[in-house]
Amino acid sequence: MIPYFPRRHRLVAATCLTALLAFGGMPEPASAQAPDDAFIAGYAAAVLQREFGLAASKVTVSGGVVQVDAATLQSSAGPRLRTALSEIPGVTDVRVREASVPATAAPGLAPAAPAAAGRPDGAPPPATAVTQDEGGQVLPRSNLFEPLMADPRWPRFSAAYRYFTDDPDVEHAGAVSFGETFSLYRNSLFGGRWEIGFQAAVFSIFDLNSDSLDLINADYWVGIPISYRIGDFSVLGRVYHQSSHLGDEFLLREGIDQSRRINLSYEAVEALASYDIGEEFRVYGGFSYLFDQEPSDLKPWGTQAGVEYESSETFAGGHLRPIAAADLKFREESDWDMDLSLRAGVQLESTFLNPRRIRLLAEYYNGSNPNGQFYSRKLEYIGFGVNVQLD
Repeated sequence: MIPYFPRRHRLVAATCLTALLAFGGMPEPASAQAPDDAFIAGYAAAVLQREFGLAASKVTVSGGVVQVDAATLQSSAGPRLRTALSEIPGVTDVRVREASVPATAAPGLAPAAPAAAGRPDGAPPPATAVTQDEGGQVLPRSNLFEPLMADPRWPRFSAAYRYFTDDPDVEHAGAVSFGETFSLYRNSLFGGRWEIGFQAAVFSIFDLNSDSLDLINADYWVGIPISYRIGDFSVLGRVYHQSSHLGDEFLLREGIDQSRRINLSYEAVEALASYDIGEEFRVYGGFSYLFDQEPSDLKPWGTQAGVEYESSETFAGGHLRPIAAADLKFREESDWDMDLSLRAGVQLESTFLNPRRIRLLAEYYNGSNPNGQFYSRKLEYIGFGVNVQLD
């Protein structure tokens, strides 16, 4: 026979059980205990190697405080690295610095030191994990040369709305690009790292005022970059091809003289150098030269410079990081007039997103039209959009 408890008795029993749970009347499950330093060290070492591509690093953890020594850490990666490691259960603080890792250090989690090796205050000795440079890497997950945030023609996944202030054909434009930089092989060289990769992208412009969202222009871009990084200094050299095509809907519009269509196509070589200033700023510059170009009278030389800012502080629980960038280009074809591109916004960050980066950006551009078929025109626009970086 099942005993019956009056409603009042059941309420009293539930209240007592809640009190026991709240004041420790029942033992806390082992899974709820804070992770120990050895667990944190191993977890952090895996994050460094898999998500940030740091092949040579040392992690020391004491009382939940993580100290990272990385041999090839660029300063700009420090804030993002701290954010990622801070989300590991049991971590109370993260300190990151660029420092060499002894080649004699054995990779993996170091054996726990005997109790006698603890500190005089009785605290346990720190836990240590080491990752070593394993030589050549095939398809590493990151790139040595960071993408240029404000360059309108850097391969990336993006979508943006742009208001063209004085273009004769388009006022409200949708800009979509599909592209990325993939590292194919990486190895050590002269105390740093070098790599060869592959870049490809499509840059498209659509007329949002038209009934069928007409495609106006599409630029197809493919390149082979070779990069090198040592500390905060990095360089990139690449050979690339670009060809540009007008959209069919645009060509069918009344008043479009198809005989004046330009079959823009060229190859180019480009060299860029970049330097990280502390954890928040980056400056870069370089030059480019076109060859095998059509039209054949397209002038070949161009230069580029820029500055980027990535805040070391985050907001909204560590998920929003302020960013801003300016990119300046000067082309012989446009009599060395400046092409100015400005972008500012926030970068979304979390352990779930690493190593991907999603950026919400406001945009401003004023200069020669970067959309290939209209390169001889001037263009000014304001807009906003989202960029996705996979590495």
